[in-house]
Amino acid sequence: AVKQLWGDGDHLAEINDMMSEQRAIGGEKAKSVWDLLRDRAVRWQLLTLLLVVSCIQLVGVNVVYSYAYSIFTKAGIPPAQTHYVSLGVGTTEILSTVLCVSDFSAEFWRKTLLWRNYAVMALALGLLTVTLSLQDSFFWVPYCSVALVFIFTMSFGIGPGGVVCPLITEIFIQSYRPAAYVFNGVINWIQLFILGLVFPFIV
Repeated sequence: AVKQLWGDGDHLAEINDMMSEQRAIGGEKAKSVWDLLRDRAVRWQLLTLLLVVSCIQLVGVNVVYSYAYSIFTKAGIPPAQTHYVSLGVGTTEILSTVLCVSDFSAEFWRKTLLWRNYAVMALALGLLTVTLSLQDSFFWVPYCSVALVFIFTMSFGIGPGGVVCPLITEIFIQSYRPAAYVFNGVINWIQLFILGLVFPFIV
């Protein structure tokens, strides 16, 4: 199964990790979310997960999605066609997330990829701010804004967007993983709900 997932090579260290984890949990049943919240042994893992999920909500991807329609219409894309461009943005995020899975195999490369994409996202947002202020100055500026939306989305999918699922499997043992995934989903949707309520007032 390991060879089928990761291809040919020496995977003995990974298999030994799996076997030692299996012996350590000793047939322990899956923990509930309440067990996860009460257990002090996983407190730092839980805080790490909460921090990563919260940062993903605050990197600006929801703001870019909120303004994408107006960016596309100002770029000269007919309103009837903007949903195709929006579909392209969503497809870009899905493809970049799928493509980054192989890049998350090595811990060093994963950290490099994560910070590099945060840098690209920050640069794209900075340039997007400039192009939005100069939107009416030159005819080509709106197209730069559209390109920056795609660059930002791709960087999000390759970096922060693709880090949460592998992170849960790495920092929690098997018995806590289902509860950690539930916790991740609940926190993610609560934060999205709060952001959706607060964002119009910020604007």
